Amino acid sequence: MTERPLPSNQEVAEVLRQIAEYLEMQKVLFKPRAYQRAAQTIAALEAPVAGTYAQGGRKALMEIPGVGAGIADKLEEFLKTGRIKEYEALKKETPVRLDELSRIEGLGPKSIQKLYQELGVRNLKELEAAARAGKIAALEGFGKKSEEKILKGIGFAAESGTRFILGYALPQIEAIAARLRKVRGVETVTIAGSSRRRRDTIGDADLLAVTKEPEAVMESFVAMPEVLSVIAHGPTKSSVKVRPGINIDLRVVPRESYGATLNYFTGSKAHNVAMRQIAMRRGGKLNEYGLFDRRGKAIAGASEQDIYQALGMDYVEPELREDTGEIAAAARHALPKLIPYGSLMGDLQTQTDWTDGEDSIEAMARGAMARGLHYLVITDHTKRLAMTHGLDEARLLKQMAEIDRLNRKLAGKIRILKGSECDILKDGSLDLPDRALAKLDVVGISVHSHFNLPRAEQTARVKRAMANPHADILFHPTARLINRRPPIELDMDEIIRHAKNTGTVLEVNALPERADLKDEYIRAAIAAGVKLSIDSDAHAVAHFDLLDYGIAQARRGWATKGDIVNAWPLAKMRAQLKQG
Repeated sequence: MTERPLPSNQEVAEVLRQIAEYLEMQKVLFKPRAYQRAAQTIAALEAPVAGTYAQGGRKALMEIPGVGAGIADKLEEFLKTGRIKEYEALKKETPVRLDELSRIEGLGPKSIQKLYQELGVRNLKELEAAARAGKIAALEGFGKKSEEKILKGIGFAAESGTRFILGYALPQIEAIAARLRKVRGVETVTIAGSSRRRRDTIGDADLLAVTKEPEAVMESFVAMPEVLSVIAHGPTKSSVKVRPGINIDLRVVPRESYGATLNYFTGSKAHNVAMRQIAMRRGGKLNEYGLFDRRGKAIAGASEQDIYQALGMDYVEPELREDTGEIAAAARHALPKLIPYGSLMGDLQTQTDWTDGEDSIEAMARGAMARGLHYLVITDHTKRLAMTHGLDEARLLKQMAEIDRLNRKLAGKIRILKGSECDILKDGSLDLPDRALAKLDVVGISVHSHFNLPRAEQTARVKRAMANPHADILFHPTARLINRRPPIELDMDEIIRHAKNTGTVLEVNALPERADLKDEYIRAAIAAGVKLSIDSDAHAVAHFDLLDYGIAQARRGWATKGDIVNAWPLAKMRAQLKQG
C-alpha cells in the first residue's frame, strides 16, 4: 500500500484558513480569527508541522504559537488521516471552491456565501459566467462597480497562474535537500533555479547532487513521503510532484563540472546567454559541463567562482543574475557589496495582541532578542481598521505606558520603540492626529483601503501622507498581495522622488505574500538616494524568521547595508528619521 504523502505547511495553513472562512460564513464569533492566526503562523514555520507532530505528538503542536487545544485536535486529525471531519461537513454545507474564490479581491466569506445562495456560484468559472451575464450587478450589496472589480480580479488570477510564493515553498524544498544530504554516498545537494535567485515566486524547483552512489539518492528522492507523483525516474535525473503541487527535479552531476552545472541551472536564462557570449568573444565555450578554451580544453567548471574569474569578472551573487547590468558591473569590478543575510539590527514593523497580532509586546521583544535583534518598533494598526481592533489615541497612550514599563524591565537587553502603522485615509490624511503621532518614536503609514483609485489620485493620496512631518516610513508601498491582489496604481518614479524630498523611508516588506517593494523599485530608490527599511511585518514571534526573505528582496535590488536603516545601530537609525 502506498504511503500517504505528508501535507506541507502551506497545505495545512490553507485548510485552517478555509475553516476560518466557513465559520465566518456562519457568523461564528472569535473562532475564525483563531484559525486565521494559527494558519498564518504555520505558513511561516521553517520546520514541517508534520515532522513536529511525528516527533512530539499533539503536545508539540500546542507549542506552536496560536495553536490551542481545539486547533491541535484538528491538526492531529488532519496529519493522521488527511481529513478533518468538521472541515468536510462545512464544505458539504457550502460546497464552494474557497481556494479559487477567495483569491478574487473584494470577495470575502460573506459575499462568497451570498453568491452561492443567490446565484449558485461554486467556483471561478461560474463566478466569471455570472459576472459576464450581469447577474452580480443585480444583486443587493454588489452593483455594477463590484461586478467590474470581480472581472478585473478574475483576470489578475489568470495572469498569476500557478506560481508559488517563495517564502512558503522554500522551507519544504530546503527540508527535502537536507534529507537528501543524509543519503549514503551524497557529498552535497544544492538548490538551484529561481529559488536560489530568490525570486518572489517560483514555478518549480531544481536540486543538484554530487554523489558516489546516484542510485541511492534517486531511490530516496522518488520515495519521499511528500511525493504526489513520480514524473520521471532515471539513474542521474528524476522528477517528482510534491504537495502542494510543485515539480522538483533532482540531477546528479560530476564533481568536476558541479560549478558549471550549478551556474547553468541557477539562471536566469538571460544571464546565462550573456555569460556564454562573453566566453565566445574570448574564443571559448561555456555550457553546463564547464568553461572550455578554443581547443576544447577545460579551463574551469568545478566552482562558479572559477568560471567568473576565468572570464575576467567578479563573482555575481545569485540574486543579481537577471541580466540587468550585473554582467557589465562584474567585468568592471563594480558590483555592490550586498547586505548580508542576518545583518539587521532591528525590526521597524511588528504587530501585537493589542490589535491583530498573536503575541504580547513582551513576547515579541523576547522573540526579537532570541534572533539577535537589538531593537524593534511596535506598530499596531490604527482605529480605522476596526476588524483588527485598531488603536485610537487613548489606547495608543496606554500601549506607550506599557512599552515604558517593558523597557525598564528589559533594560540592556533590547530597546522597544513606540510606533504605529497609521492608516492612510482616502484623501491622504492620516488616521491619528498629529498630536498623537508626535509622541511616537517611529510612524509607519500604509494603504489598507481604496485600492482601486485611479493612478493620479492614488499617487497624490500617498504623496500627501508622506509629506506629513511625522510620517517616517511608507510600509508595503504598493500594497500588493502576490497571487491575490495586484499592486495599487502608483507612479513609483514620483513616489521615489517624493520620498527623497520628504525624507521618507520606503519599506521592503518581508512577508512572503508581499515582498513589497519589488526589486526594480528598490534599485530605483537606491539610485535616487532614498533609504529603505527591511521589516518582518510580524504578527507573531515566528514571523521574525521571515526577515531573510526581505533581505533577499533587497539584495535583488542591489541594496547594501548603507541603504538599509535598520541594519544600522539604533542611534544612527533614529537620526535618519524625520524627527531624529
